[in-house]
Amino acid sequence: MEMLFALFGGLAMFLYGMDRMSRALQRAAGDAMKRLLARLTATPLLGVLTGLAVTAVLQSSSAATVMVIGFVSAGLLELPRAVAVIYGINIGTTMTAQLIAFDVQTLVYPVLFLGFLLDFAARRPRWQAVGEAVFSFGLLFEGIDILGRALQPLAGQAVFLEESPLLGILLGLSMTMVVQSSSATIALLQNVARQAGPDGIHSVLGLAGAVPVLLGDNIGTTVTALLACIGQGKDAARAALAHSCFNLSGSLLAAVLLPWFVRLVELISPKGPELEVISRQIANAHTTFNVCCALLWLPFLPWMVRLVCALVPEDR
Repeated sequence: MEMLFALFGGLAMFLYGMDRMSRALQRAAGDAMKRLLARLTATPLLGVLTGLAVTAVLQSSSAATVMVIGFVSAGLLELPRAVAVIYGINIGTTMTAQLIAFDVQTLVYPVLFLGFLLDFAARRPRWQAVGEAVFSFGLLFEGIDILGRALQPLAGQAVFLEESPLLGILLGLSMTMVVQSSSATIALLQNVARQAGPDGIHSVLGLAGAVPVLLGDNIGTTVTALLACIGQGKDAARAALAHSCFNLSGSLLAAVLLPWFVRLVELISPKGPELEVISRQIANAHTTFNVCCALLWLPFLPWMVRLVCALVPEDR
């Protein structure tokens, strides 16, 4: 029970920190993010870069995706441009995993104190929002530390030792659908992978075991967009469906090419003892997956638009 309380408490702190940071950054940015998203989408490549930038700043792919769906529904953003932005959003959301891979635990308490000072002492609403974002960033990492300590007794459990890509995908899919945050489940995955296996040297999961869970996370995160399009127009539903097609097709391809994908990630990641580099390897796998998907789908953007228009046809 103590382990479960720590697990859910750490997860709650992470989700709360992520949510408050996203909201505070949106307030600090004002309408700048909305104007950026609405205007800087003249070409598909520019749309991808815009989606990447907005999500990296907001630290929430869900917030950025819902914003895009809202623009499409309101007629402020055409469907082809929205699809390009969604490609970029999928890349931008990987920045959270990259941040988590850094060993910044010693800086958590100074960050919390700095955020509190900014929020407490600032007189301008924008600086107060910045202070809240910094404080929430510290909460996020404190939640991760609690998760890591709570997960230590789970190392060596059969569910983590079972080498089944399909089981890994289903596990990642179900966790993300329940938590409604791929960032949270990927942070959880990074912490599980940091635990030593039965030999005390290698990761309980290893990169080959972690990647299928990561793919399931990427599929599960599309549920948020699908829920956000309920009650919206046809193009909003198509934009959400494009998000699902993007992640689902990429995950299926990566699952088929799993050994080669794992080898690629190992080649571009730092070398060293597995327990020390596994978190960065997972972050790099997340980034590589979404960058490769965007590069593969970008030339076929018109086909993606036709596909979602065929799946969600106009009423006759």
